[in-house]
Amino acid sequence: MGEEISNKQVILKNYVETSLKESDMSLRTSKIQLKIPSGCDGAVLVKNLYLSCDPFIINRMKKREVYIASYTPDSVNSRPPSLFPFDLLSQKKISTPLLLRYGLPAVLRGQRYCCPKSNRRRRRSPLPPAGLITGYGVSKVLDSSHPNFKTGELVWGFTSWEEYSLIKDPNIFLTGWQEHSIIKDPKLLLKVQDKDLPLSYYTGILGMPGMTAYVGFFEFCSPKKGETVYVSAASGAVGQLVGQFAKTAGCYVVGSAGSKEKSAVALMKVDILKNKFGFDEAFNYKEERDYNAALKRHFPDGIDIYFENVGGKMLEAALSNMRLHGRVAVCGMISQYSLEQPEGVHNLLNLLTKRIRMEGYIVSDHYHLYPKFLEMVVPLIKEEKITYVEDIAEGIESAPGALVGLYSGRNVGKQVVVVARE
Repeated sequence: MGEEISNKQVILKNYVETSLKESDMSLRTSKIQLKIPSGCDGAVLVKNLYLSCDPFIINRMKKREVYIASYTPDSVNSRPPSLFPFDLLSQKKISTPLLLRYGLPAVLRGQRYCCPKSNRRRRRSPLPPAGLITGYGVSKVLDSSHPNFKTGELVWGFTSWEEYSLIKDPNIFLTGWQEHSIIKDPKLLLKVQDKDLPLSYYTGILGMPGMTAYVGFFEFCSPKKGETVYVSAASGAVGQLVGQFAKTAGCYVVGSAGSKEKSAVALMKVDILKNKFGFDEAFNYKEERDYNAALKRHFPDGIDIYFENVGGKMLEAALSNMRLHGRVAVCGMISQYSLEQPEGVHNLLNLLTKRIRMEGYIVSDHYHLYPKFLEMVVPLIKEEKITYVEDIAEGIESAPGALVGLYSGRNVGKQVVVVARE
């Protein structure tokens, strides 16, 4: 038996009806042993260092079925009944040494697994009150009974919103990925390799948001030099990277940002987009009464690529301004997450008449591209060709407030909660 210590946790107190409030969450203190229990094979005990505040979290806090797994133990430990392998490496041309280097699960190194259609997109019940919140984070391994992880290693992936977490099967997340859910089983852990870069970057530019920007922009939008690109919610964890990726591809880029908080925050965001991230133009959408007119002003000849993070009226305006054969990558719709009745889009005929390709995606379907992504992005960071802005909240006690601020636009850059600095 190991030493038993206190463990602060963030739990759901009330279901979210519309907008998330700090009072919907609460802190509690439990006990945890700093040693994996006897007979618990294939487990990892971690100390959480950084937690990631991400927009999808609110969807698991509402009293309704969602396509993402809830935080209940049943959803975390379930597996699909049957899996069918096919060769991954021959299709994606990613070398086994690269996969080994970044600690991807052994099953990924030779095979990819698909579930029958009957098992895909199984809807989940909402998190019950008092359920422990989970999300992406960076952690240090304190004890391991898993052959792929050693004590002292740094990892990133899914963990719980608490100071210490016992993860019983770090690779079981794969079944959720094959069912096209973000986090059916939130237990994938990847090893931190580039330790000379800030560890917090693995909640952002080197983690899920970075992969989201890379997949959506390069894999779905297929940019060409000279094309015009519009990025909504451009100062966030994903948007700031999409804009910089677009500039490296030789595109003309405009981003929008804003805040329900003080206007100074919105002004700061617009300034950062132009002067730090290198966007060609940027505007505060909160100051625009007519989104359609704003986009016509910035894109007189139309938009080739729209990276969608907002939804609603902004999506409608973007579709009206798309060029022939435009592409829309639907990454998120943050304006809709707190609405009881989501807004409709009334000009979808543009998809037909302008031959626009619009596609939504979930990044967890594409983690087999992670080594390829790192090969591109790590040199860009080290050569200072792209930069990354974080909004840091100190202490796990600050996590509820940091998450709430995400939906009002209070954060400037990637919202990160520091639980401990090793």
